[in-house]
Amino acid sequence: MLNIVYEALVGIFAFIPALAANPGAVIAGGKWRMDIGRNFIDGKRIFGDGKTVSGYLGGIAIGALAGFIAYMILDHYSLFPFDPGYPYLLFECIILAWGSLTGDLLGSFIKRRLGMSKGQKGNIMDMWPFVIVAFLFSFIFTYPFFMSLYGDFIDIIIILILTPALHRSVNILAYRMKWKDVPW
Repeated sequence: MLNIVYEALVGIFAFIPALAANPGAVIAGGKWRMDIGRNFIDGKRIFGDGKTVSGYLGGIAIGALAGFIAYMILDHYSLFPFDPGYPYLLFECIILAWGSLTGDLLGSFIKRRLGMSKGQKGNIMDMWPFVIVAFLFSFIFTYPFFMSLYGDFIDIIIILILTPALHRSVNILAYRMKWKDVPW
C-alpha cells in the first residue's frame, strides 16, 4: 500500500509542468489573440479572446520551468524510476506544458462550437482536456518517460480524479488575485 502511495505522489509531482502551465498562461496572457479574432466555418470564434499567443508561450515556459525545478528536486532525492538526464527532463517538462495548453485550446475550441462564451463555466471542457492531451503528448513524444511513470495508469486515474478540485482551487485563487474574471 505504501508503495502505491509513493508512486502516486511521484506521478503527481512529475505532472507539475502540465498543472503549472495553465496558471502560467493566465499570468503571461493578454497579448496577440490566438485566433486573430477570426471565426471558424460555423461562424463562431475559433478560440475567443481569452486565448493569446503570450499566454500560450508564456504558460509553456512557466510550466516547463516549474516542472524542471520539481524534476531536479525529485532527481536530487533519487525519486525518479530511472535516470533520464537533465536535457531529457527539460524536454519532458516542455512536452507536458505544451500538451496541457494545447488541450486547453481544444477545450476552448469545443466550447465555442457548443455556443459557450469566453468565461462561461464549461466543467468537463475546463478540466480534463488539458490533462488528457498532456498525457497524450507525453505518450507520443516521450514514451519511455511516460511508461516509467504512468504505464500502470494508476497515476493517470488519480490525477483525473484530483483535477476538478485542483482546477477549482487554482481558479478561485487566480480570481481573488484579480488575474481572472471568473472563479472557474
